[in-house]
Amino acid sequence: METAGSRRPLRTSALLAVSGLLLASAAGCSSGSSGSSDPSSGAAAPAPTTGSSLQTQYQDTIGAVLPSVVQITTGGSLGSGIVYDKQGDIVTNAHVVGGATSFQVTLANSSTTLPATLVYSYPTADLAVVKLSSVPAGLTPATFADSGKVAVGQIVLAMGNPLGLSSSVTQGIVSAVGRTVSEPRSAESPGATIPNMVQTSAAINPGNSGGALVNLSDQVVGINTLAATDSDEGGVQAPGIGFAIPASTVTSLADQMIKNGKVVDSGRAALGITTRTVLADAAGSDTGTGAGVVSVTPGGPAAGAGVQAGDVITKIGSTAVTGSAQLGEVLASLQPGQKVQITYVRGNSTTATMVTLGTL
Repeated sequence: METAGSRRPLRTSALLAVSGLLLASAAGCSSGSSGSSDPSSGAAAPAPTTGSSLQTQYQDTIGAVLPSVVQITTGGSLGSGIVYDKQGDIVTNAHVVGGATSFQVTLANSSTTLPATLVYSYPTADLAVVKLSSVPAGLTPATFADSGKVAVGQIVLAMGNPLGLSSSVTQGIVSAVGRTVSEPRSAESPGATIPNMVQTSAAINPGNSGGALVNLSDQVVGINTLAATDSDEGGVQAPGIGFAIPASTVTSLADQMIKNGKVVDSGRAALGITTRTVLADAAGSDTGTGAGVVSVTPGGPAAGAGVQAGDVITKIGSTAVTGSAQLGEVLASLQPGQKVQITYVRGNSTTATMVTLGTL
C-alpha cells in the first residue's frame, strides 16, 4: 500500500505553461494527429513490420481519443478532463476543480475557451463532474473500459495537459492493478484514500490530473490522478510510477453525480468518524499509536459500538492501524455491511468490539 506522505496531486499553475519547460516535457510526448502515413511515392511501400504496425495503433488511438480530452482552467491553475457524454458533462479530479464552481474549458481541437460550471465534486474519491454551459457541435465523448479486463503489461497512453502543454501524450504499460493509494493532504485535496487504482509507467506530470489513461482499443482505463514521489529524496517525483482511478469507479460515481447532483452510493465502507494520526510518543501520549477519533457521527457504526471522540483505534480485525491514512486503506478493502472487530484504546483501557460497517 502507498503512504500518504509519498504522493502529490497533479495540478499545475497556468503560469508554468511556457518558459523553459518545452525541452523538459518533450520526451515521451506525441502530437494529437492521427492516422498512418500515406505511402503515395513512386516506389512500392514495404510490408508493415511489427514496429510500424504498433506505431499505427498508437496514432489511431491518439486520433480517436485525444479529441475527448480537454483542458480545465480555474484561476491561475489548470488540469485535464474527459468528455463524458454528448450533453457536455466532463469528468475530472476533485483536486483539479478545488473550491471553484466555474471554469474555462478548452477542447483538444480548438483554442476557444468554453465556460463550464460544477455539477458536483467528491473529494473522498478525488472525482468531480463539470458541465459545459453550451455544447458545441461535434463534441466527442470518450469510451470507458471494463476495469476487470485491465491487465498488467497492457500498453497504455496517458493524455492530458502536463505543465500546460496542451494535448500531450506519453506511453507506458499497466504496471499493476488493485493498488490502494493515499493522497497527501493539500489545499485542493483532503488526502483521499482510493482503492483499486491502476499503476502505470506512462509519465504523469502536473497538469495531467483528470486526463485519460487509454488502452490501444481506444478505451479509457482510468483517470490520471497522481505520481509517486520519493519521501527520502525530499518529495522528488519517482519516474515511471503513476496512478489512475479505474474506469469502473469513474463511471459509477460520475453517473450518480450527473443523475442526482451528488454521490448517493460510494460502495465504500466507513465507520462514521473523523480521525487524525496519533503517535505513542507524541506529547507524552500513553494511548498508543493509531487513528485518534476526532468526532463521531451520531447514529453511525462507530457510535453504535460505543466509540467516542478521544479514543484511538489501533486495529481493524487483526490488522494494526498506525494512523489515519492506514485506517482509510484498511476500510477501502472492506465492504459496507461487513462485520469487523475494531480495537481501540481509551485512557488505560483497551476495548475490542464488533462493528457493522456503514457507507462512506
